[in-house]
Amino acid sequence: QVQLVESGGGLVQAGGSLRLSCAASGNIFSINAMGWYRQAPGKQRELVATITRSGSTNYADSVKGRFTISRDNAKNTVYLQMNSLKPEDTAVYYCYAEIFQSTYGPPTGYWGQGTQVTVSS
Repeated sequence: QVQLVESGGGLVQAGGSLRLSCAASGNIFSINAMGWYRQAPGKQRELVATITRSGSTNYADSVKGRFTISRDNAKNTVYLQMNSLKPEDTAVYYCYAEIFQSTYGPPTGYWGQGTQVTVSS
């Protein structure tokens, strides 16, 4: 089995910063892409940022220039540095990873349990 455990959420004032972490553990051969998604109350889950194993990144337009995604392949961990936070960034943030559990077959997608980020105005 595989687990993704997120940490680093919390309450912050507008303009502040938070750093989210997500560590994958369990039956892991290697990890392909990793990413962060978020879901605000009454809204659909949306992509925030993704990063490939080689480090190529992709961001939602709403967070470009404010958020930075990074990863440590040796630790099977992905990070999201969030600066200049706005009230509209308030959401539950979910970690996602495409994980190979053997040398053959496609990767399987796994989700973390989510961590709450609340930005007050």
